Amino acid sequence: MTLTNWAGNYTYRAPVVHHPSTVPELQELVAGSPRIRALGTRHCFNDLADDPAALVVLDGLEAAPEIDADARTVTVTAGTRYGTLAQHLHPAGWAVHNLASLPHISVAGAVATATHGSGDRSQNLAAAVAALEIVGPDGAIRTVRRGDADFAGSVVALGALGVAARVTLDIEPTFDVAQEVHLDLPWTAALEHLDELTSSADSVSLFTDWTGDTIAQVWRKTRVTPDYRLRTELFGATPADGPRHPLPGIDPVNCTAQLGEPGPWHDRLPHFRMDFTPSNGDELQSEFLVPRAHAVAALEAIRSLADRIAPLLQVTEVRTIAGDDLWLSTAEGGDRVGLHFTWLPRQPEVEALLPTIEAALAPFDARPHWGKLFADEGRDLARLYPRWDDFRSLVARTDPEGVFRNDFLDRHVL
Repeated sequence: MTLTNWAGNYTYRAPVVHHPSTVPELQELVAGSPRIRALGTRHCFNDLADDPAALVVLDGLEAAPEIDADARTVTVTAGTRYGTLAQHLHPAGWAVHNLASLPHISVAGAVATATHGSGDRSQNLAAAVAALEIVGPDGAIRTVRRGDADFAGSVVALGALGVAARVTLDIEPTFDVAQEVHLDLPWTAALEHLDELTSSADSVSLFTDWTGDTIAQVWRKTRVTPDYRLRTELFGATPADGPRHPLPGIDPVNCTAQLGEPGPWHDRLPHFRMDFTPSNGDELQSEFLVPRAHAVAALEAIRSLADRIAPLLQVTEVRTIAGDDLWLSTAEGGDRVGLHFTWLPRQPEVEALLPTIEAALAPFDARPHWGKLFADEGRDLARLYPRWDDFRSLVARTDPEGVFRNDFLDRHVL
């Protein structure tokens, strides 16, 4: 069996992949495994989810989402994809606060890696977790709830504490969103008015290749209210005359509706539609998140490397994320700006460039996205997370035999 990730740049080493159909079956499987890791939808670009012994995939845990209207929560099995969750929530009048660019990713995988959408006031997807049911190394289920002593260390946990079986998320009443795209934003205006720009809608993404004097596209997603109006001008950028794909020359047919046409939250907050192949596929990704206070300096530092970045780049997306208190969240401790790189599939060259990018961003305490390519050559991540030692102690307590350890964790975390 040969199993690769979505991008095709990583081949999983595990000789066996389990697909339990019930939670008791999952518990029995974990209890009988000396080493095992959970594998999500494989939208990961490194070996975070891999192990040479065994993998378990949770897409067979069939169960409809359970909505608790009084508590304003929904409980789902860990392998549920956000797009599938939306198909249950929206008809019932509910929504989650935000979505990532792809609705194809699983809830547990997104939560475990602090995956995020965009928005000055929107925290990452893990911040919506109200409770987790985790299968530990002995097969027993440990439930952690918001407010518990270990909760903030158990949500973004990189699979190190066990296999999530079910996740409970906060929900809110459903809402409509309108998406607008503006073209050719002058870099001078973007740097001077960055705060005004990112606060001009509920979710804002800047797409650039770092060359030239302008940012190619600005995607703005706004919750529709009676006061909503199309924006005709945006700090020198002009409205697109038709739908756009973030990557130059790609047909926008697989993108969510634009041109200010209102639609349900789940049909606008992602960049890509659930019923189409997401993004481009033939790509690599990296992302670095810097404190909001350093955003302009970090953008200027990356612009200074444009001649080295551009030949390997498809596009960079710049987004904002509100801060949270989850120990290993890339937004722990305060608001962040994410610099997301979609690379050409030239991995040796990309990996050779990453230390240069990380060195340029080091003065700004940039944290790499856990599920994407990064170097961490000096094993430097510990200094960026105040609760790092607490997390390592939590892992030692919950998995003393290292059932859920793997090369990635040994290399970067434990």
